[in-house]
Amino acid sequence: MSPTKQKWTGVLLVLAPLVMICLSLFIGRYPITADMVFKVLASRVLSLNSTIPDVYDTLIWEIRMPRAILGAVVGGALAISGAAFQGLFRNPLVSSGILGVSHGAGFGASMAIIIFHNNAWAVYPSAFIFGMIAVLLSYMIGRIYNTTPTIMLVLGGVIVSSVFAALISFAKYVADPYEQLPTIVFWLMGSLASARYQDILIAGLPMMVGVAGLLAIRWRINVLSMGDKEAHSLGVNVAADKAIVIACATLATAAAVCVSGIIGWVGLIMPHIARMMVGNDNRLLIPASFAAGAFFLVLVDNLGRIITSSEMPLGILTALVGGPFFVWLLKKTRAGGW
Repeated sequence: MSPTKQKWTGVLLVLAPLVMICLSLFIGRYPITADMVFKVLASRVLSLNSTIPDVYDTLIWEIRMPRAILGAVVGGALAISGAAFQGLFRNPLVSSGILGVSHGAGFGASMAIIIFHNNAWAVYPSAFIFGMIAVLLSYMIGRIYNTTPTIMLVLGGVIVSSVFAALISFAKYVADPYEQLPTIVFWLMGSLASARYQDILIAGLPMMVGVAGLLAIRWRINVLSMGDKEAHSLGVNVAADKAIVIACATLATAAAVCVSGIIGWVGLIMPHIARMMVGNDNRLLIPASFAAGAFFLVLVDNLGRIITSSEMPLGILTALVGGPFFVWLLKKTRAGGW
């Protein structure tokens, strides 16, 4: 990629999520003029006294703004984790939930909904803790032979995901069919409908820690993607670097899932789109994936709010977009160059 093209691609990746966040303030079933949006933002940012009706201030600043920001952060965290795992496992079909974090978080949230009656202050930490436990179990299975070969980590993730998927089904079975079961099902489909600034503060810190860790170590992912033997020959501590990448990606993913529910495909398709824009170098791919994921999830959330009269869960929309995209990707690349 030429320096000029790289520069403009970087500008696009920075501006696209910001523009989409701004557009989301105008989108919704309750119509608001552009003039009113700018007045609300000016009164809040510049602390100006105004006669803006409370309904507009609440709708824009308390409902749409935190939802857009949380969507960007969650989408970016899922995408950057997926890109890191794809590089680490050298597999284009790997996503951010490959080690069972999504199903683990789903089980934790389901049990919290049943035991604590959908108390958000119980659901969030329960989902986060069980997501981390799931990945820890996958890592322990991968270390059966005192090493961490890629295939063993993937098999560990498959096993743990299957177990937690069964536990989620058990939670649905024992849940109250009139109150708890609908809540569990809706949570598992993913949504940002209840986004608040408190959610950004609660989940934003671990997400940003995980994202910052992946950004800091992204050049080592290039070395790990060559294979264990090649990485060892270059003086890299493969086991330690794998553990750091897995820990950072898991931290970001678990924090994202605990506030948004299970949103599939973002961590799988966004790294591919970023790879088509900036290439395979993880020094560029990792930050590009974060920007692409942030843009995509805010876009999908906006579509979910306007397609139907009742809000459509994000997991449905991302799957509807992700499936056809992979068919197109297979046709374009003929499964080569991956």
